[in-house]
Amino acid sequence: MALYVYKFGGTSVGSVERIKAVAEKVKIAQDLGDQIIVVLSAMSGETNRLIALAKEMQSQPSDREMDVLISTGEQVTVALLSMALHELGCAAVSYTGAQVRILTDSAYTKARIRDIDDVKIRADLDSGKVVVVAGFQGVDENGNITTLGRGGSDTTAVALAAALKADECHIYTDVDGVYTTDPRVEPKARRLAQITFEEMLEMASLGSKVLQIRSVEFAGKYNVALRVLSSFKAGCGTLITYEESQMESALISGIAFNRDEAKLTITGVPDLPGIAFKILGPVADANIEVDMIVQNIADDATTDFTFTVHRNDYDCAKAILEGTCIELGARKVTGDNTIVKVSIVGVGMRSHAGIASTMFKTLAAEGINIRMIATSEIKISVVVDEKYMELAVRALHAAFELDKVTQEG
Repeated sequence: MALYVYKFGGTSVGSVERIKAVAEKVKIAQDLGDQIIVVLSAMSGETNRLIALAKEMQSQPSDREMDVLISTGEQVTVALLSMALHELGCAAVSYTGAQVRILTDSAYTKARIRDIDDVKIRADLDSGKVVVVAGFQGVDENGNITTLGRGGSDTTAVALAAALKADECHIYTDVDGVYTTDPRVEPKARRLAQITFEEMLEMASLGSKVLQIRSVEFAGKYNVALRVLSSFKAGCGTLITYEESQMESALISGIAFNRDEAKLTITGVPDLPGIAFKILGPVADANIEVDMIVQNIADDATTDFTFTVHRNDYDCAKAILEGTCIELGARKVTGDNTIVKVSIVGVGMRSHAGIASTMFKTLAAEGINIRMIATSEIKISVVVDEKYMELAVRALHAAFELDKVTQEG
């Protein structure tokens, strides 16, 4: 008998009809003899509706009360799914995060899971019930409701799979797996049958929106096999594991891109110890995350320092940097919020030379100028002008023959 955790997102439970469809899918699995835990998000749009209601009451609601409010969205869906399962003659029981006792810290709106009491769930599974758990939420040691932040339902599902040592955790969404790149940009993109945790982490951090980074980190830490599947059509999806054997033939697994990039440069900075901290310290103090960093030393004992930030933080970061420019006696600050980051990702990079040169040659042949470069063991990222993003993705996809590799499961 296998144990599976199924997670369904907001679009998958966005209507009564879709909740009934989820119930039918779950019943089929249970009829095959599997034990099933289902984790649900709120119906699509419901969390935003609740947030809007809160803002009508108070301009800055407390985080504690916001968690009490927005956790109710999942409570609705788990109750409705349990009812739908009962209607199909399937024994089921629903739980909120507090009832299961998903214990978290007290960081409201972005809590971290500390422990899960699995006794009640195991007893229900052993008695033949489907256990339906509200995602995105837990309870702190004082009994306060907490929520887990963006992607919290994915994290709930992975945490339950880890605690109960599930065979696999299935993340049902509106796409049928992880693709070599976004099919809306490159129609020849292929679904990957398998990808490693390392590659999925890089893809998620570099712009792929299929899975939230936090859930992939959690799954990798506890070695929970993840499978991404479509709620709306049959298929094997994409399996995310530590196993690399099936990936040995592929140098590159995918191409990620991020449109939300902006670049800032401060020129003529005195080249002295601690200068990087003096530049980036005030940016960090403003809670602005810095991504790629490049420093160039000139012959006149000065340096040019360039870094990227999220486009939403561009104006604030630029204002901070202009203050730093005056303080350090630097020449000037320049910026550009019309750039994008394009990245190639693959564990095959570890054992094959020439991947970087192929990437740079491909972009040069298309007349695309590279503004910045960053590398890790399994990825190469470049910053290019926004207008070249789709061309860069398609050219790289063809250059590494991602449309030809047999990757579909």
